[in-house]
Amino acid sequence: MFYHTIRNVNSRDYTQAQVEAWASDDASPEAWQRKMNAISPFVAEIDGEVVGYTDLQEDGLIDHFFCHHEHQGNGIGRHLMEHVLRVGELQGITRFYSEVSITARPFYEKFGFKVVKEQTIEIRGQKLRNFVMEKFS
Repeated sequence: MFYHTIRNVNSRDYTQAQVEAWASDDASPEAWQRKMNAISPFVAEIDGEVVGYTDLQEDGLIDHFFCHHEHQGNGIGRHLMEHVLRVGELQGITRFYSEVSITARPFYEKFGFKVVKEQTIEIRGQKLRNFVMEKFS
């Protein structure tokens, strides 16, 4: 889902070279399994198909937030974000933050996140612009 969302959705805001560096073809299944184990994602499914996932770390970091490219605009992201914010508040998290793509910025803004800073990150030799965004509950 990570790969296909970036390649099919984020490609409207980033160059082909940037999306290929961000969602490279060489990620191993083992590395992805380790990442998913580390972030313990919340997963959205429709009829047994995974259509979105996100996570929430103890310090309020939302490290991953992806919705299946064929299910964008159907409320899956909204439900996932509402769940993350509700769980975080129950855990006593008062500051939520994330590094957000150009594409995802308007979505985060709908939930009250504000840009703390714009930054340029480098992935596999490509420079990508994104935003550190935060929200206080």
